Amino acid sequence: QVQLVESGGGLVQAGGSLRLSCAASGSFLRINTMRWYRQAPGKQREWVAIITSDGSTSYPSSVKGRFTISRDNAKNTGYLQMNSLKPEDTCVYYCNADVTGSNLRTYLAWGRGTQVTVSS
Repeated sequence: QVQLVESGGGLVQAGGSLRLSCAASGSFLRINTMRWYRQAPGKQREWVAIITSDGSTSYPSSVKGRFTISRDNAKNTGYLQMNSLKPEDTCVYYCNADVTGSNLRTYLAWGRGTQVTVSS
């Protein structure tokens, strides 16, 4: 099984930047599509960014132009560069990935999240 671990969260002032990482480890054959989601207290989880195995990306309008998703396949790590942060970006950020296991079956894995707090 794969383990996804997010890191890079923290406290930042409005207008600042953070770079989140999502590192995959464990037993697996391949990390396919990777995504970032976020969730604020009392709200539904919101999709933030997606990157396919060939590097195609997409974002919702709420973060487009401010957030950039990327990946390093050699390191089995995904990244989320967040610029021009706003207080409303304060959330727990989660990554997930479509993983091809050693048995060639594909499943969805989630990390446990990292807190991002943006002060005004």
